[in-house]
Amino acid sequence: MEALLWTTAIVVAIALGMGYPGWRLKRALAQPFPPAWLAILERNIPIYHRMQPELQAQLQRLVLQFLFQKKFVGCEGLEVDDEIRVTIAGQACLLLLNRFTRVYRKLHTILVYPSAFLVPRNHADEAGIVHPARQELLGESWGDGRVVLSWDHVQRGAGDWTDGQNVVLHEFAHQLDSESGSNNGAPFLGHPGSYRNWSEVLSRDFNNLRHEAMFHRQSVLDHYGAVSPAEFFAVATETFFEKPWQMAERHAELYEQFQQYYRVDPRAWLAPPEAEPAPGPEARFDDPGPPASCGTVYGQWR
Repeated sequence: MEALLWTTAIVVAIALGMGYPGWRLKRALAQPFPPAWLAILERNIPIYHRMQPELQAQLQRLVLQFLFQKKFVGCEGLEVDDEIRVTIAGQACLLLLNRFTRVYRKLHTILVYPSAFLVPRNHADEAGIVHPARQELLGESWGDGRVVLSWDHVQRGAGDWTDGQNVVLHEFAHQLDSESGSNNGAPFLGHPGSYRNWSEVLSRDFNNLRHEAMFHRQSVLDHYGAVSPAEFFAVATETFFEKPWQMAERHAELYEQFQQYYRVDPRAWLAPPEAEPAPGPEARFDDPGPPASCGTVYGQWR
């Protein structure tokens, strides 16, 4: 009898232990969204006010879950406050709208530096000799459940939502990419049949971007995306959310693939850009145009 009581007690304890995290999350999500947090979303996500009410409600719920489950750590003396936490969470959760998700299930910590940060890197010279060096980065996504961000550049991304540059969207796209088991530009698409079209379109546009970067030709996609398929996916994600009209015009099939994956159409949130003037008669198609914004330096997947 005593053994039965002990067994019952253990089973009950295990059941309570397994159910407690879910109960705590449910309780957190039942809380009203703080007005101060809403003001931060409206201030630092310029497209928020143009989103449909149901999407705004979704984003608020995702932010509540993100902030409940993830830990923020300030680095180099940065004190993490609600402005930092809600801004990063809000931008990251834009990538999760209209989908069933565990909200970046592998992610547990966001490290935030005041500005660009230095990391050790090995550099090989022309002779093949490897030298230790330090590289300045704006953000980095790690495979051990951490994302590193420069708060200064998070703010810059929030200040201009039409330049295709957003370190939060970039690094959290890497987190989504990794959920398929590897960071290779092919995130989990839900159905095996989806990968064929995805691979054909992204491989073609990736190779085109490499060619454009090699000859310094202007592109709607940042040339940093030519580094690797993983970086192409992250850069294309930035472009999809911040320059959707240009991407849909110049990369129609790529835009369609991203629209199917992210399940939103950001053109509904941004006005069409003004038409660019047509090139003059002296312009030649094969002349290198001005380079796209190549100053972006994100960390490689680690």
